[in-house]
Amino acid sequence: MTRFRYSTRIPVRFRDCDPMGHVNNAVYLTYLEVARFAYWNDVAGGRWFGEAGFIVARAEIDYKASAEVGDTVEVRLGITGFGRTSFVFEYELVDQDGRLLANAKTVQVMYDYGAKTPVPVVEDFKRQITEYEGIRD
Repeated sequence: MTRFRYSTRIPVRFRDCDPMGHVNNAVYLTYLEVARFAYWNDVAGGRWFGEAGFIVARAEIDYKASAEVGDTVEVRLGITGFGRTSFVFEYELVDQDGRLLANAKTVQVMYDYGAKTPVPVVEDFKRQITEYEGIRD
């Protein structure tokens, strides 16, 4: 059983693969982005909280196995923690057979694009996600 409440499926496209026939390592960052966008729409309702958006400040991926054309990658993800201006997504990428392809983590910083500066996590957003994910402060 997965520890994540949310997941989305992404079909591997021919263009995702390198000359060796497996998904290029950089494409996994795109898979994480697609999954974050789906999560944002489905869980947070696609809402922008005031003027604050967010930027990705850090990304790390541990590759476990390769995916190939014809595979479907299931990205399981969730927000697992909050800082003063940041929040953490953790991910698990598996293929259609349940084989672990990668584990990943990204740190997002709430950001005021007008002022070009980090801002505190919006409490309404934090409350909504904390309830959905079951995070305890």
